[in-house]
Amino acid sequence: MFPKPVFLLFFLLYFCVLRAQNTFQVMFYNVENLFDTINAPDKADDEFTPEGFRHWTPKRYYRKINHLAKVITSIGGWDTPALIGLCEVENDKVINDLIFRSPLRKMQYRYLITESDDPRGLNVALLYQRNQFKYLYHDCIRLIFSKNQQKKTRDILHVTGIVITGDTLDVFVCHFPSRRGGQSESEPDRIEAASVVLSEVDRLTAQRSRPNILIMGDFNDEPSNKSMLQILHARPLTETNDRNELYNLFLVIEEKSIVGSYKFGDRWNFLDQIIVSGDLLNPANDLHVLPETATIFHKEFLSTEDRTYGGIRPKKTFHGHKYEGGFSDHFPIVVQIATKRDP
Repeated sequence: MFPKPVFLLFFLLYFCVLRAQNTFQVMFYNVENLFDTINAPDKADDEFTPEGFRHWTPKRYYRKINHLAKVITSIGGWDTPALIGLCEVENDKVINDLIFRSPLRKMQYRYLITESDDPRGLNVALLYQRNQFKYLYHDCIRLIFSKNQQKKTRDILHVTGIVITGDTLDVFVCHFPSRRGGQSESEPDRIEAASVVLSEVDRLTAQRSRPNILIMGDFNDEPSNKSMLQILHARPLTETNDRNELYNLFLVIEEKSIVGSYKFGDRWNFLDQIIVSGDLLNPANDLHVLPETATIFHKEFLSTEDRTYGGIRPKKTFHGHKYEGGFSDHFPIVVQIATKRDP
């Protein structure tokens, strides 16, 4: 028989091992015009064909596919991100080629993708690993703009699943309307998009007592812009986070980081963000975000010298009309989520 103090110590150590904290990563990436090489007659994708002015050949296409796989494996290594939000993806073919015809094929990803009305045919998608996220259902939310009902853009993807702790997780993948025509002129469209996301969040909050909500995307607005801070109410982190509020993990990063996720001219932007509900910030919960791990992934191989404005910039597929053979005009963003579970 063990002496009583030794037995208690053994029991506590054993319990701590059983309740040990594991983590998985969540990633979002605007992959910059991931088109296949086939012309879609009803979409404005002619430039991304072998005959188009970008000469988008199978060689260039598969080089990009393998580049994107390299980014994903570089972030997680053998433990690649369990959830990956993507935007600027054309269709099922490009996602299938990415997860089944690249080095990612061993990572057992499955996916969901929207079928948006976007004039160029671009969509958003979510990749997920089935051993980390059990898919339940999804919805594609179409945006109808009150002042311009003919305007077409990307749908919002809402996916619900169960993670390894048994908790339900609701994930939104967004690509808000662009700043084409100017930031202030186009802002009302992003405000309406943010209002739609907020209404979906309110609906979930009314249905569930403690929803776990994660919103990620290219919002084409900064964390401090009106659509994000005043409409979506995605506020900065505090020492005591309200479980009924939304918090933007990249609001503080916008204030402190010298490198954003996207560079326009000589200015870094923080258009790509991850937002979570307050309950996901409670370290006492079995499922919770580690906010200090939220970061912009800008390793050296993703960058190139900015010969016009100085410093670095993302190494793109195309820089203007010139083929650069890089990765994307955005850097990906990542955050880690902790899970604790009983045996």
